[in-house]
Amino acid sequence: MTPRERFIAALERRPIKGRVPHFELVFFLTMEAFGKIHPSQRNYAQWDQMEEKERQLHRNEIADLYIMTAEKYEHDAIFIHPNPWKMEEIERLVDIIREKSGDKYFLMLHGDATYGIPDGNHMVEFSYRIVDEPDVLKSDAEKRVNEALERAQKFKRKGGLDGFALCSDYCLNTGPFFSPEQFAEFVTPYLTKLIKGYRDMGYYTIKHTDGNIMPIIDQLVGANPHALHSLDPQAGVDIAMVKKLYGDKVCLIGNVNCGLLQTGTDEEARNSARYALKSGMPGGGYIFSTSNCVYTGMQLSRYEMILDVWRKEGNY
Repeated sequence: MTPRERFIAALERRPIKGRVPHFELVFFLTMEAFGKIHPSQRNYAQWDQMEEKERQLHRNEIADLYIMTAEKYEHDAIFIHPNPWKMEEIERLVDIIREKSGDKYFLMLHGDATYGIPDGNHMVEFSYRIVDEPDVLKSDAEKRVNEALERAQKFKRKGGLDGFALCSDYCLNTGPFFSPEQFAEFVTPYLTKLIKGYRDMGYYTIKHTDGNIMPIIDQLVGANPHALHSLDPQAGVDIAMVKKLYGDKVCLIGNVNCGLLQTGTDEEARNSARYALKSGMPGGGYIFSTSNCVYTGMQLSRYEMILDVWRKEGNY
């Protein structure tokens, strides 16, 4: 099986022979690994001033860096972070990566349109609007979903893209920003519509959120994504319990404790990787990854260490 085929098999919860699929939502340590700045961290303020030859050089380098990362760290999927964020540039980048790598990798983009946790500058204002302007918020939520589905339809006509990672964060370590009742009113209907729309077009969907998802996990699973990411152990999410309750309904991704990769001992980090594999692997429907991403500041050696655990112990 190709990496893409293995990834899709896991999303569809089909049995896999060989190694558990693996990817990271973001791999930011490209400077340490390859001597190149991660594409999402580059400043392209002068993009429109470049001649087309220079823009094409940048596009190719970005595509090459995504493929190099996937090849070196055995990722089955590539989550593309377009930069600059222009529809025509996103389409070009998807095309270039697909041309260079063929159908080897599963390609995805960010595709969420639902309300997540507001930033600190807007949290109080948004909280007031939940009470004062509920209908306005719902109308805006509907509009956002419709616009996202229209964009997805354009990609569908173009081809090359396999799915979307839905990256609106809903939860803190102590629980969801919305109460379960508010979540059912302001998020779940729109998340369900978004996922159904993507599925109807033939896309796969991965719903990402950090934090303690347990008070709303029934609603997340009920929205029918192909997978849940990141199953955050720092927020008390136990992959063994989630697998027992929902493993026949949704693929599980993640649960390797980023906090332990940052500040724990080597043995604690290895044990977290082992626990995620042991709990997620039975029956298929599991993809190995950290509980967030390989972020700036994490030691590359610690990530490489858990990959050694995966290579030795993550085999069916």
